[in-house]
Amino acid sequence: MKRSILIYAGLLAAAAFALQWIEYQYMIRSFTTEFYIVLIGIAFTALGLWLGRTLTPDRRAPEFELNDAALRSLGITKREHAVLEQLASGQSNKEIASALHVSLNTVKTHIAKLYEKLEVSQRVQAVQKAKDLHLIP
Repeated sequence: MKRSILIYAGLLAAAAFALQWIEYQYMIRSFTTEFYIVLIGIAFTALGLWLGRTLTPDRRAPEFELNDAALRSLGITKREHAVLEQLASGQSNKEIASALHVSLNTVKTHIAKLYEKLEVSQRVQAVQKAKDLHLIP
């Protein structure tokens, strides 16, 4: 029983392959110009992609180096720096408090001290000045 099933399956596969081959031959004869145009298009696309990757230099962002001297000169603590990083990621005071496992009032105090030390009055200004001083990436 298994043998006959395998034989019929093999014959069916061979017939399907033969039909596909015949259809392929018909398509090639009927659409030769279009077929070659598609092949040329694919070749030029591949060539363009390869040239683009080869000739374009890698533009990687420089590695971020924390400016420890600025941190020390401004007197920013590690916890305040952590709050500053959270500010830069756009989190609210509640989200910062939750992420750092401190109270909301503690976060507000750290932010007020950061504003004072960075000599700014808004979040956006604090983040921009911290980026300019290389305190955050």
